[in-house]
Amino acid sequence: MTRFRLTSTIFVVWITHHLALGHYTAYDYGFDVHGRVKREVGQASRVVVRGDGGPDIRVRQEIRQLERDQDVWNLYILALSMMQFTDQSEPTSWYGITGIHGMPHQTWGGVAPTPGNKDTGYCTHSSVLFPTWHRPYLALYEVFLYSLIQTIATWWPENERGKYQEAALRFRIPYWDWATPPPPGESVLPSSVGGSPYIDVNGPNGVQRIANPLFSYTFRPLNLTSFRQSPWNLWSTTVRSPTTTGLGAQSNNSLVALNLDQNQRSLSQRLYILFSNYGNYSRFSNNAWIPLLNNASYDSVESLHDTIHNLAGGGGLGQPNVQGGHMSFIPYSAFDPIFFLHHCMVDRIFAMWQFLYPQAWVTPTAAILNSYTTSRGQIQDSQTPLTPFFINGQGDFWTSDGVRNFTQFGYTYTELSTGPNNSMRAQADVKKDINHLYGLASPANIFLTELRSQGIRGNNRMRPSEKRGNKATAAAAMGFNDGGLYREWIANIRVRKQALDGPFTIHFFFGRPANDADPQSWTSTPNHVGTIGVFTADKFGMGGMQMGGLDVSGTVPLTTALMSEFAAGKLASLESGDVERFLRRNLVKRIVGPGGKVWRDVSRVEGLRIAIASSSVKAPGSDDELPVWGEVEELFVL
Repeated sequence: MTRFRLTSTIFVVWITHHLALGHYTAYDYGFDVHGRVKREVGQASRVVVRGDGGPDIRVRQEIRQLERDQDVWNLYILALSMMQFTDQSEPTSWYGITGIHGMPHQTWGGVAPTPGNKDTGYCTHSSVLFPTWHRPYLALYEVFLYSLIQTIATWWPENERGKYQEAALRFRIPYWDWATPPPPGESVLPSSVGGSPYIDVNGPNGVQRIANPLFSYTFRPLNLTSFRQSPWNLWSTTVRSPTTTGLGAQSNNSLVALNLDQNQRSLSQRLYILFSNYGNYSRFSNNAWIPLLNNASYDSVESLHDTIHNLAGGGGLGQPNVQGGHMSFIPYSAFDPIFFLHHCMVDRIFAMWQFLYPQAWVTPTAAILNSYTTSRGQIQDSQTPLTPFFINGQGDFWTSDGVRNFTQFGYTYTELSTGPNNSMRAQADVKKDINHLYGLASPANIFLTELRSQGIRGNNRMRPSEKRGNKATAAAAMGFNDGGLYREWIANIRVRKQALDGPFTIHFFFGRPANDADPQSWTSTPNHVGTIGVFTADKFGMGGMQMGGLDVSGTVPLTTALMSEFAAGKLASLESGDVERFLRRNLVKRIVGPGGKVWRDVSRVEGLRIAIASSSVKAPGSDDELPVWGEVEELFVL
């Protein structure tokens, strides 16, 4: 708890600075930078998404790692800032590229809407195309940033130019790993993103203090024609967990950081389970509830992604009479600079998952929601055009099959440095990285740690009891048998996406929260188990999607929290009967919706169904294995 308090204090100081500091602007190069960019880079009539760097495949790094490479970092900040200060009418400005996702519901690249679908964005939500559509979207963003960085590098004085041109070639967009424990003393929310509205950057014209392009984006001007509803027509700058719904709203990054920190273990467990138990692409890819498909497997990479949107934007975090910020509303989310950091992480998850399940892929499925170019009921498959992303100058679009090999875009990730590789060795290496990064919060790690402590590694399958005779081990005490079998418990959640006409968050506790009257404190209470976010919009913001009848699903893992209750003597045993009785009596649900409204009687929320599911799981016997799940069965409905 000490680290969380320290982090919260740091962010409060940053907010105070934000209130006290004046307006910061773009970097001053000493000449008309935007005119020069137009002359040197040009503006193509049709933007083609391609991999930059030719055959040179570079690694996309975690944002904290990228920050340590100061030359590349300076170029990245300068290029981001330039995008954000580029005229909004330019299709490759920050406003133009981020506007592809949702608002302002405008045609991009000449790709017109399907009749009747003009009141939505191009993004495919609750769809089998969700992971694949975002891949060329990220590549488009990366291509333009890369081209700006190459140009900026040439503006340094001749004696430094070579160093920066070399650094420019190393650039790939960073990701934000919200599931790995942050470095000691730091928050899951990086200080470069949530710390200060300004940043000192070294550019061709010396060191200058500029507006931090990772902290927020300022609309220049605010589009009152498209942003008609309050508070979007009042907020000229993107905000996270805003302090008010009126003019002058500030980001409460301290609350965002606290909620991310307190949910990190639960998020990590969900990701670990996705890697180990979701080998079916249709289940893994999206959050739409399809009864014959989902069965007892409720989670998806999209549902996990939704929870981060809510946590980062402040949707459902409990500030009285205040809704979430831009990141927590679908149509406005991409304007927040944290959006691309988050989605790069989602693409990394997708790429790692592809290594684990190379044969799994898109299967034909009817679209459930409208997008700008897709209508409900239309069959989406691996050859469906991923609009508006052109693969060539002849007007052809990328498809899911086309983006399957991500290295063709000129990037990879540290864990996948070999590129797409179906070998057993490559898969084993990825599993080892997954265990190291995301297995620490899993109950399976208890058994793996027990094996390590006894010097049992690799293919040596000696069991703990064979090493210690009949002496009870830590793993055995926590419900593992000698073969590493144990039982996982999960809360399966299904709910109507538009149940509350805006984003909302469902919180789970063992017993009532200590301060039930203060929703802002809920995630920091010791008995908080986990959170799931429903990422949506109000009926005005994305009405064209027709989300009204859609049910979505997700999960909250319970096993680690149950083991803690057992260790504390609050749970009689980890036997199924004792666990079921405990959950029926003690699992408390709370929902925080738009405007900070709290639902303590969750039965009033349309379509909400919470069921407890369980599965027998075999813990990994070595670092290069993942848990093996049995059939997940729903046991009872709460």
